[in-house]
Amino acid sequence: MTTIAERRPIQIKRKYVYWLIQLMFMIAVIGFGYSYLMNKSPFEIVPKVTQNLTGQPTFLKVIYGKFGGGEFEKPMAVTVMDNKIYISDTNNHRVQIFDYEGNPLKIFGGYGSEPGKFQFPYGLAGKDGKLYVADLYTGAISVVDADGKFLNYFAEKKPSENIIAAPAGLFIDDNKLYVTDVKKHAVLVFDLQGKLLKTIGKPGREPGQFLAPNAVTVDRDGNIYVVDTGNQRVQVFDKNGKFMKIINGSKDGKGDSVFVNPRGIGIDRKGNILVVSNLTHFIYGFDKDGKKIFSFGGQGEDNEQFTLPNGLYVDDQGRVYITDTANARVTVYQS
Repeated sequence: MTTIAERRPIQIKRKYVYWLIQLMFMIAVIGFGYSYLMNKSPFEIVPKVTQNLTGQPTFLKVIYGKFGGGEFEKPMAVTVMDNKIYISDTNNHRVQIFDYEGNPLKIFGGYGSEPGKFQFPYGLAGKDGKLYVADLYTGAISVVDADGKFLNYFAEKKPSENIIAAPAGLFIDDNKLYVTDVKKHAVLVFDLQGKLLKTIGKPGREPGQFLAPNAVTVDRDGNIYVVDTGNQRVQVFDKNGKFMKIINGSKDGKGDSVFVNPRGIGIDRKGNILVVSNLTHFIYGFDKDGKKIFSFGGQGEDNEQFTLPNGLYVDDQGRVYITDTANARVTVYQS
């Protein structure tokens, strides 16, 4: 027979075991309650952390125009040249220049059709101190110096020559200027002296054909990526302009597209292909084989959300710039 003194430690142990079980039960209830409210499974914590290691860019900062007249109204495209950031402030008919930290330096342009003026400044590209500005409405590509002083029209003495009808996206690679022409439904390839070297594509829905292409980029192997906006896809061509494949988020590009009105495109230092889906407010990332590996964004006004994003540019230091048109800002990420 046990004495009272001998039974007391057993009672104390049972008491602690009881409270430990109660505590574990409460933790489990709180955890599952949180998961239910947040629509997340508690068992998805580790996979979600792992998923973020696929190369998704990380948020750095937001660039706004200078208050008191320098605010953006529908920023459409962005590029970087000599550590200066150039942004097409489209509804204000001008281009804004910032230093590499995002501080405003200068504004140039203004409404008009004469040299140095713009009606709808859109795509931008820069090289060797010259900035190329596409005007979607006048059909001209203006060449200006690093401070915005007009130098000449690219490939034309005047826009009425109609060599270029409606330029949208611009990209420079290997001393060639790639131009998406939304009226001609083609990509025009020029040398930097303005000579037309090649035309890729024609109107249509078949592979190798376009409907209102909006952006273009080139990878380190010379392959050409064209955002075929009207067909809700990205088409890839080799350096000679031969069709290779379609990227739309489905297997082999043959299924339903994840894009709704795709716009900007860029390739980061890891070789990931970044594409803007304008009407879903998301940025999608694909590997070199066209497999979707991440997405980020969603509609909103927070730092890592977008409302009608449009342009995307990756600079030589791995920064990713995304024009957030309706939120009147440019968001910067690091890849």
